Amino acid sequence: MIALRILLLNLILAIAWAFAVGELTTGRLVQGFVLGFVALWVTGRAIGADVYVRKAKAILYLVAFFLRELVTANLRVAFDVVTPRHYMRPGVIGIPLDARTDGEITLLGNLISLTPGTLTLDVSADRKTIYIHAMYIRDVEHVRKSIKNGLEKRILEVTR
Repeated sequence: MIALRILLLNLILAIAWAFAVGELTTGRLVQGFVLGFVALWVTGRAIGADVYVRKAKAILYLVAFFLRELVTANLRVAFDVVTPRHYMRPGVIGIPLDARTDGEITLLGNLISLTPGTLTLDVSADRKTIYIHAMYIRDVEHVRKSIKNGLEKRILEVTR
């Protein structure tokens, strides 16, 4: 709950910055949000903003990681499409979940499905395993570890 109050404070700082500069534009609001975030980061422990800063960093890391995975997967699929030989080794894999809430599992499943070459198929009834289809499986354990130590780990850092 405190993170939401700090987010509201960050938004108020952004608006105050835009008014102080005299331009209520999107660029000035973004600039004010960034400056407000830096101010909250510096004063984090004093006003209780350290949780907010940690969550914001976790979100940025998740977005950056997902974008890197997205570009890599797109290049891999595109390479496979334009070359005469196919490198696909498709299969279905069950991955044990550390994610427990509906939101965590849904976010993980959606990010897996958004990445080219992978698709979320199902979640077990006890919500302890997610089943995915992957186009490129050379080593099943490597695929499991890449999802657990990649997407799932970063999602849990954001949500917990």
